[in-house]
Amino acid sequence: MSEVKDIVIVGSGPAGYTAAIYAARAGSRPIVYEGSVTAGGALMNTTEVENFPGFTDGIMGPDLMDAMRKQAKRFGAELITDDVVEMDLAGEIKVLKDGSGKTIQAKVVILAMGSAYKEIGLENEKRLSGHGVSWCATCDGFFFRDQVVAVVGGGDSAMEEANFLTKFASKVLLIHRRDTLKASKIMAERAQANPKIEFIWNTEVIDVLGEQKVSGLKLRNTADGSESEIAVTGLFVAIGHDPRSELVQGKVELDAERYVTVGGHSTRTSVEGVFACGDLVDHTYRQAITAAGTGCQAALDAERFLNHK
Repeated sequence: MSEVKDIVIVGSGPAGYTAAIYAARAGSRPIVYEGSVTAGGALMNTTEVENFPGFTDGIMGPDLMDAMRKQAKRFGAELITDDVVEMDLAGEIKVLKDGSGKTIQAKVVILAMGSAYKEIGLENEKRLSGHGVSWCATCDGFFFRDQVVAVVGGGDSAMEEANFLTKFASKVLLIHRRDTLKASKIMAERAQANPKIEFIWNTEVIDVLGEQKVSGLKLRNTADGSESEIAVTGLFVAIGHDPRSELVQGKVELDAERYVTVGGHSTRTSVEGVFACGDLVDHTYRQAITAAGTGCQAALDAERFLNHK
């Protein structure tokens, strides 16, 4: 076994990187497992971030994450682009194993695994993933130039995906199962004012059509139950996220929606020496700034825990 580290942070994004900045500045030299594919978190799939304080003209999501990453590294955080695949959190010394088979010990673990894109749950959605079905407009929008595509969802992420796709697609059909949007007023107004976006209300997708790639969608009207088909070459799913809590299921307390529960006004989980932050604990606000704030809290809680052991 290697030496016991003070703090290991599992996950990155605004929560993980902020926790790393604070822990590193406190002299803890934290280890950060960024993730092999998900390093930087959901903001890596975001275009312009207009509401993060300090950036008058906005900043691209990947640029913001890169700046946070470099800041954490500057203060002495060790960044590992790999996934933690196993955790033993029960004892005073926590033991984690990564994807390369390396085992690391820590006095404190900060969980910052974030969340994952939620799927509709259709068989053909999964089968045609990467062949017209996507969860990331900024990743895949370029491939749909001058084509008709659909976005499913009614929140801010759906509005952002739809607006972004109008840079490439000839038309974007925004499908929502209700007749009102969950999106914030500014995001909803922006999408509704875009002439290339057409709203299809009270409708759900019940099948994705196509053999080798998406050719259309089968829809059901939620008001009268009638079914119809539309021709599209792309489907972008933006219906929310699920917390990435699989690794700690049965090891720390989760709520009914599988988010990690924390105590009171702290980031303490049900296990001593384990703290959690970011989208892994938050299904109310889900903003970059609130994730960063809880990352700060987790690092401060961890430092106090270490100082009083």
